[in-house]
Amino acid sequence: MTGRSSSPTLRRIAKGHLCSGCGACAAIAPEAIKMQVDDAGFLRPLETRDVSREQDQNIAAVCPGLGLDLKPEGRRDHTLWGPYIEVYSGQSCDPALRHKASSGGGLSALLIHLLDSGAVDRVLQVGADPDLPIGNRIVLNDTGSDVFNSAGSRYAPSAPLAGIAPLLETEIRIAFVGKPCDVAALRALARSDPRVDQRFPYMLSFFCAGVPSLRGAREVLDVLGVAEKNVAAFRYRGDGWPGFATAISETGEKARMSYADSWGGILSRHLQFRCKICPDGTGGFADVVCADAWEADERGYPVFAERDGISLVLSRTKKGEDLIRAARDAGKLTTEPFELETLTSIQPGQRDKRRLALSRITALWVTFRPIPRFRGFHLARNARHATTRLLAKNFLGTFRRILTGRM
Repeated sequence: MTGRSSSPTLRRIAKGHLCSGCGACAAIAPEAIKMQVDDAGFLRPLETRDVSREQDQNIAAVCPGLGLDLKPEGRRDHTLWGPYIEVYSGQSCDPALRHKASSGGGLSALLIHLLDSGAVDRVLQVGADPDLPIGNRIVLNDTGSDVFNSAGSRYAPSAPLAGIAPLLETEIRIAFVGKPCDVAALRALARSDPRVDQRFPYMLSFFCAGVPSLRGAREVLDVLGVAEKNVAAFRYRGDGWPGFATAISETGEKARMSYADSWGGILSRHLQFRCKICPDGTGGFADVVCADAWEADERGYPVFAERDGISLVLSRTKKGEDLIRAARDAGKLTTEPFELETLTSIQPGQRDKRRLALSRITALWVTFRPIPRFRGFHLARNARHATTRLLAKNFLGTFRRILTGRM
């Protein structure tokens, strides 16, 4: 959070570095809160006027930084991967979309089907910011070609909830696409505002390893030897699988870096603190969540060699499962059964994030920092599958980060 604060809730979030940058607080108090990029390169709430007591209470009830409550509600509930209906691997039936998207085009194919079938009128999603090519903007797409143009992961801050207040006053039906924390906040908001479910009948997400600062993208540009002022367009991934981080200059010249080097070597070192303690990188609150269905080597570790993209497509609600089947029947998506246990090896980042969350949160507790309340993620049971050495390493690493002010 930047500037002064009249909100006890926002002060608590700022003290614990718990903000995910989703923009839910700005949706609840749009006349008082705007989202702004701070000096560290993250989106944070800026108070332009006092937040009322009622607004503050609503922010506390919705903010995913303060807590998440994931309920199975009669669904199968995997200890590591959460509630679900079915799991598939698949890809878009459009070869061009499959190539352009980051991981097989499964998510984009579902969105295009929703528009083409008339199930929704718009799609709210993240696209590249033409004024800041390494940054993001929120777009409302109403055609399949618009969704196609927005396809591809964007590893930079975004606040898709910040501008939804005016949309709640309309009669249009919108498919919402956001990070797991964005969807969790929208679900929480729906509990107190019935307009949310009416305006956003479908909520989709993707596996998220965390939000990097804009500083991360600028470091990628530095390594590529490209001046930011000369960048006309920037892709974090896509145009292949996993695709390359690609900077395109105003003269049309391209400089690129592999996914392993851009994400693994640079961007992942610039994550905001809230992401480091997040137990829900797998979109537990979404109707459908998509991810990379990596192929694995003989050790079971994901292989990042370029190939045709394959999406993991996981339905978490009956509505989500019905959507997948309808898109498949309409010829937008192909799927085949996928063994959920395979994810343990090919998504090691998500596996470890869930298993190590409790040790990192414990470091907040012993240093008297605000602690988010995460229910339904089986944190203790998951921690038992991590080695004592790894648990201790993550506890001590978080403890040192807190004491040295590097949160």
